Amino acid sequence: MAALLHRQGRHLRSVVGHPERSSGALRAVAAAGSSCWVALQPFAAVDAAPDSAPHPLSRELLEAVLADRTSDRFVCELVWPRLGYARDAAGRWCAGPSTEARWREAFPVEPQFIAERPPSVALTRSIAKEHKQLLKEQLAFAGYRIGELYPRRTRRATAVNWLLAHLAERGEPLPEAGPLPPLLEMPADPVAGHPGDLPVR
Repeated sequence: MAALLHRQGRHLRSVVGHPERSSGALRAVAAAGSSCWVALQPFAAVDAAPDSAPHPLSRELLEAVLADRTSDRFVCELVWPRLGYARDAAGRWCAGPSTEARWREAFPVEPQFIAERPPSVALTRSIAKEHKQLLKEQLAFAGYRIGELYPRRTRRATAVNWLLAHLAERGEPLPEAGPLPPLLEMPADPVAGHPGDLPVR
């Protein structure tokens, strides 16, 4: 189902601005069981689940993300609600009224910031120039070693940089500690990631 919804999300992006193609796209998404109609109806209500609130950030949490101690999906779930995405009744993260148009139109459903390059590139470009060094300035993170430069890892660094920039833009401090998910062991295969992580493309 997730793969089907992803393909339909791509198709929806292809019909934005082309009304003559829209009805077929909507029927296709409806057939997939999605309630995410935001690409063609930007302000459609999303039946948000109560757990759509952003997970609190902390230095401890972001360092765990950089150390590959969380699933790739958890990393995405740190970003999605801060971009205005919310869970629908089926548990999918859909763009909503507070999602900026550039995100809502390009990625109406769950942009995969770790598994796919285009969402990660878009996230990188959305970080203001003055905030691009926050990984080094706030976390003393100088980057991964040569043997650790896998797409999953570098995209995690992008996500953490974006989260730090998100706090900085709002004048919010980064607490030293906070709630953590159950931390995972570092994956035996850092290219493939943890069990359940999507294939990286």
